[in-house]
Amino acid sequence: MPSLTPMTNDVLLPVQEIQAISAVPKILETVAALTGLGFVAVAHVTPTSWTTCAVLDRLDFGLKAGDGLDVATTLCDEVRSCGESIVIDHVQESAQYRDHHTPRMYGFQSYFSIPILRPDGSYFGTLCGLDPKPMPLSSTASVAALELFAELISKQLETERAHAVTQTDLTSERETAELREQFIAVLGHDLRTPLGAVQSGVDLLRRNLPAAQAEGVLARMQRSLARMAGLVDDLVDFARGRMGSGIVLHLRQESCLEQALQQVIEELRQIHPDSPVVAELGQGIALYCDVGRLGQLLSNLVKNAIVHGVPGQPVRVAAASADGVFALSVHNHGDPLAPGVTQQLFKPFWRSPAASPSDGLGLGLYIVAEIARAHGGTMDVSWADGEVGFRFAMPATAAHGGQAG
Repeated sequence: MPSLTPMTNDVLLPVQEIQAISAVPKILETVAALTGLGFVAVAHVTPTSWTTCAVLDRLDFGLKAGDGLDVATTLCDEVRSCGESIVIDHVQESAQYRDHHTPRMYGFQSYFSIPILRPDGSYFGTLCGLDPKPMPLSSTASVAALELFAELISKQLETERAHAVTQTDLTSERETAELREQFIAVLGHDLRTPLGAVQSGVDLLRRNLPAAQAEGVLARMQRSLARMAGLVDDLVDFARGRMGSGIVLHLRQESCLEQALQQVIEELRQIHPDSPVVAELGQGIALYCDVGRLGQLLSNLVKNAIVHGVPGQPVRVAAASADGVFALSVHNHGDPLAPGVTQQLFKPFWRSPAASPSDGLGLGLYIVAEIARAHGGTMDVSWADGEVGFRFAMPATAAHGGQAG
């Protein structure tokens, strides 16, 4: 058992932050299955301390959450210093590490340590693991998967921080209770499906599949991890909106906004090849805006149209500036909205009764409305000639040109 250092108050909060993330135990189990290592942990690392925040220990290594090590004896300290991952398949065959004091002190032959950054870029710690047996860890596929898991933990740290601030600022006890239940449901249920898909992928990779087939499995795992990251991003935007500060904008003058909108449309066409998207974009659209957020607004509207529209029927996108107003609209074939639905569409966590669990959290249109509000714009919903239409409009005093043609 390694020599432990006592936990101090300054490292208590990071331990609590990781312990609050309900998906972390499943992530550690998945990483252990993917790598074959008997010890996997999330550690908080500073220049003066190394503290276990969460651990899966099948080696009886002797560490539990809150336990610390002398940071100078760890490779995680080197990861913190250089900002790069360390991955070792076999210490005895590594010219760099065969004589290193850390493997000798802790008795491992295979090891990895992946940096975990907070969303602001500051260093939190590492996702790390070790085993006394050599293990093939350094393949491109394995390292990519480990880095994706570290990134997911990073995003969930921000979610938990936003969640905590939201709960503090809410004045209604009932609203606080409802919000807590929604977050728990999302993190406990909506993340379970993509995590299950990743676990299935790990099971397949453990069967030593041919390289080409393994690449396909890894691609599916990456898509599942991307979905989890997307869920977390939506929750962060939701929390910011509910805290009263609203979605943060990075405004700048755009001279050809249609180019960014076209790129979003092309990405959606690749993701949804069976759902045609027809675009009519004005040329030379100039606007003072957050182009990234407007791209997110468009993406959410088109995804909503694809999910709820008539399969195979085109989704129509139009954008132009005229008479001092910039307008962006998305139309899809569909039935008229039921009475009362229009008032519910832009509320958080609202989903149509006909929606399936895979259709998302019910935050997409809420985030659309928040982006519109942050730009000083409005959202309108209409139905005519068998089509449902969403229209975003904002003042275009800084705009010129951009007439549809």
